[in-house]
Amino acid sequence: MTTTPAPAAAPVPAPAHHTVPAHRRRVRKTSRRYTAIGIVLTALMLFPVYWMINVSLTPQQDMRKDPPDLLPLHPTFSGYRSVLDDQLPYLWVSLLVGLGTVALTLVLSAPAGYAMAKLRPRGGGVVGLVLLIAQMIPGIVMAMGFYGIFLNLGIMNTWWGLVVADSTIAVPFGVMIFTAFMSGIPDELMAAAKIDGADSWRTFWSVVLPVSRNAIVTVSLFSFLWAWSDFVFANTLDGGGSMRPITLGIYKYIGNNNQEWNAIMATAVVASIPAAVLLVLAQRYVAAGVTAGAVKD
Repeated sequence: MTTTPAPAAAPVPAPAHHTVPAHRRRVRKTSRRYTAIGIVLTALMLFPVYWMINVSLTPQQDMRKDPPDLLPLHPTFSGYRSVLDDQLPYLWVSLLVGLGTVALTLVLSAPAGYAMAKLRPRGGGVVGLVLLIAQMIPGIVMAMGFYGIFLNLGIMNTWWGLVVADSTIAVPFGVMIFTAFMSGIPDELMAAAKIDGADSWRTFWSVVLPVSRNAIVTVSLFSFLWAWSDFVFANTLDGGGSMRPITLGIYKYIGNNNQEWNAIMATAVVASIPAAVLLVLAQRYVAAGVTAGAVKD
């Protein structure tokens, strides 16, 4: 019996060299170029922050050095000691004003936004237009109006007076954010709450607010930052007392014959820390809140 020999196995071809298509190379090259441009622009925008930290560590005698040192070669912490010695009361006042502004803004703007988004009162469009116009009024104009009112009432240099003044900027913004966000809440949720016997207030408190977390965080953050960084209202409504925010505390270091730049910048660095921390912690909620109305939760 004869057997047919098995055919020889065909040689395995060597793997072809993987080549990236030309259009993908162009995309990668463009992406790297845009990344480099973004890094350069980010560095330029953050350079004032770096310079603020650099100056806060620079000794007073080196402030007018030409050219200035790009790095604090002989760092000093005298400016930060001045913050601990002089500025802590101002920081507490700013914190009190900021939290008070957040509370008042939420109490006023959340129900107003709910009413305009879901209850649709008569004249709601006119109210929205008025709120939009209110945000265009220069702060100094409103500050002068508050000055006359507060002076007649004898409530100059009060922390709650600053809360009221700062809320006039935050409330219109809050109403617009809440209105846009709550408009995207499905009407089925409202109908289900109504079937269960909930009235408008119970629906707002138990249904609408819990799903409006992103809008609440967004409004709270911007309200706090506006109050924290306010100088116009604080300076205009200052009656010479002790209830002054940190912005006036920084201003105290500036005079005709005395400018303590390292103390000024050290105070600015310390005052920037709460805002930076809040922005980092709340950025995810803010990103969703500022796009309210574009997508549904």
